[in-house]
Amino acid sequence: MWIKKFLIGRPIPTDREKYERLSKVMGLAVFSSDALSSVAYGTEEILLALLLAGTSLLSFTMPIAICIAILISIVSISYFQTIHAYPSGGGSYIVAKENLGIYPGLIAGASLMIDYVLTVAVSVTAGIAALTSAFPLLFEHKVALGVAAIVLIMIANLRGIRDAGKIFTFPTYLFMGCVVLMIFVGLLKGGGSSPQTTHATQNATLSFVSLFIILRAFASGCATLTGIEAMSNGVRAFKPPESRNAGITLIWLAILLGVMFMGISFLASRYGIIPTSNETVLSKIARITFAGGPLYYLTQITTTIVLIIAANTSFADFPRLASNMANDRFLPRQLRSLGDRLVYSNGIIILGTIASALIISFGGYTHALIPLYAVGVFLSFTLSQAGMVRHWWRLRGDRWARSMIINALGALTTAVVLIVITVTKFKSGAWIVLLAIPSVVYVSKKIHEHYLSTGDQLAVNGAVLEPDFTHHSVIIPVSGMQKAVLGAIQYAKVLSNDVTAIYVASDPQKTAFIKKEWEKYGRGVKLYVLESPYRSILDPIIKYIDDTREKHPDGVVTVILPEFVPSKWWHYLLHNQTALLLKGYLLFKKGVVSTSVPLKLKE
Repeated sequence: MWIKKFLIGRPIPTDREKYERLSKVMGLAVFSSDALSSVAYGTEEILLALLLAGTSLLSFTMPIAICIAILISIVSISYFQTIHAYPSGGGSYIVAKENLGIYPGLIAGASLMIDYVLTVAVSVTAGIAALTSAFPLLFEHKVALGVAAIVLIMIANLRGIRDAGKIFTFPTYLFMGCVVLMIFVGLLKGGGSSPQTTHATQNATLSFVSLFIILRAFASGCATLTGIEAMSNGVRAFKPPESRNAGITLIWLAILLGVMFMGISFLASRYGIIPTSNETVLSKIARITFAGGPLYYLTQITTTIVLIIAANTSFADFPRLASNMANDRFLPRQLRSLGDRLVYSNGIIILGTIASALIISFGGYTHALIPLYAVGVFLSFTLSQAGMVRHWWRLRGDRWARSMIINALGALTTAVVLIVITVTKFKSGAWIVLLAIPSVVYVSKKIHEHYLSTGDQLAVNGAVLEPDFTHHSVIIPVSGMQKAVLGAIQYAKVLSNDVTAIYVASDPQKTAFIKKEWEKYGRGVKLYVLESPYRSILDPIIKYIDDTREKHPDGVVTVILPEFVPSKWWHYLLHNQTALLLKGYLLFKKGVVSTSVPLKLKE
C-alpha cells in the first residue's frame, strides 16, 4: 500500500542489516534517551515524596541524590561487565535464564517487558507535562497529545533503527546541552536560603515515619536508573566491535546521567523549589536560571522532545526482548521475525498499543505511573547481576573473582533497593506489578507448553499412520443458483462421484425457483432441501454433515463453499459471512475438510 510506503518506507533486503547498525554517537541517542531524560522527573519525585512531611525533610534531597548517584555507578559498572561477557546481547532475560534457570529468566523477562511499557507511558506523559508547564492552554489535551506522540515514535521506529537514530540524535544532544548549560549557569548565579536548609536542624532525631518517608523518596528517585540496562539488550545494534562500542557508550551514559541528576538536585535544593501540579521542578529551575528568557523555552521544548523520544529506548529494546523470548517459544512466534525495515515490527506495534492504553487509563498523569515503574526495573537488575555472579563462578577465567565481586555488589545493592521500593510503594500501586509479573510468567509458560505439545503432535517420527479413507463425500452448501455455485459444482465433480448439494429452505417460493434452476444447471448433482423451522442456517447444514459422517465413519467429507470475492474490501461489510462462520466451525470437526471456490468480481 502507498500509505505504508510513505510512512515506513520501502523494504530493506536482509543483506543490508549490517549497514543499519549504530555508531556510538547515534547509539547514545537511541539507547540512552530513557535514562538521560529521567533527570527531568527524578528529582521531582524525591521532592514530592519528602513533602509528605511538609518541608521539614527537604534537607535530605541532596543526601538521597548522592546515594542514587552512587547506585548509578554500581549498576553501570555491573552492566559494563555484562556487555563484555555477552557480546551478542546479554539482557536480563538471557543472563538470568542461562545462569539461574528458566523461571528466573522468565521473571526477568516479564519484569523488563512491563518496565518497557511503563517507560513509554511515563516518558511520554512527563514530556507532555513539560510542554503544558510552558504552555498551560494545552493541559486539558494532555492525553490526546500523549497518544499522538506514541504514534509518531512508533512510525519512526517502524522505519528502521538507523532512521530512528537520525531523527532522535539531534534533540537528545540539544537537551543534554541545555541541561548542562542550565546547571553551569545556576552554579554561577547561586541562590538564597531555602526550606531545605532552614529546617535542617529539625531532623537531628528521625522518627519512624520520617525514616519511612525518606526511604520512599529514595525509592521514587530510583526511577532515574531506568534505561541503564538498555545497552546490554541492544549490543547487536552497534557497529563492530559491538561490545566495545556498547561499553563505551554505557560509560558516557553513566557520567552524563550522574552529572545531570546531581546538578538538578543541587539547584532544586539551592533555589528551594517546591513541586506543584501545574509546573515541573525542571521548569522552575530553568525559569529561575534563565530568567524566563529564550533559553528557558528552549530547555522546556527540548525536555518535552527528549522525554517523548525517551520512549524510543523501549521501542528499540522491547521488540528485541520479545524476539528472544519468542525464539525460546515463550511468546507468540510472530514476535521473532524482522519486518520490512529490518526491525521487529510486531513488537513495536504491540508496545505502542499497550502504552497508549495506559496513558488513557491513567489520564496522562505521570506520578500515578511512577510507583508501577521501578519495581520491574530493579527486579530485572537484581536477577541479571545475580546471574552474572553465577556466570563468573562457572567459568572462572582471568580475574573472575574481581568480576564476580563487582556483580555481587550490584546484585546486593539492587536487591536492597528493590525491597525498599516494594515496601514503600506497595500501597501506591507497586502491588499491581507484583501481580502482573507472575501473570506474564504464567502465560509465557502456557505458550511454551503449547508450542512443545504442538511440535510433538506434528512430528512425523514415530507417527502411527491412519488407514486410507474408504469413501469421499463432497457436500456443497448453496444459498441460491449463481455463477459461484457453478464453479463449485465443476470442482466437486473432479474430487468424487458422491457429490450432493444442500439448501436450507426459508421461503417456499424461493425454494421452488431454486429447484427449477437446479434441474437446468446442476449438472446431475442431487440437491437436498433442508427444513429449518427456527430459521437457523448453520444448524441444518451441520446436522447433515454429521449424518454423512455417520454413514461413512471410515471416510472423509469435503465441504465446498462457493464464495464470491468483492473488488473492494468494504464490500464485505454488505454481505453475510455465513461461509466464514461455517469454516470456523468445521475446522474443529474430525474427518471434515472445508475448502472455498472463489469467484472474483469486477468493479
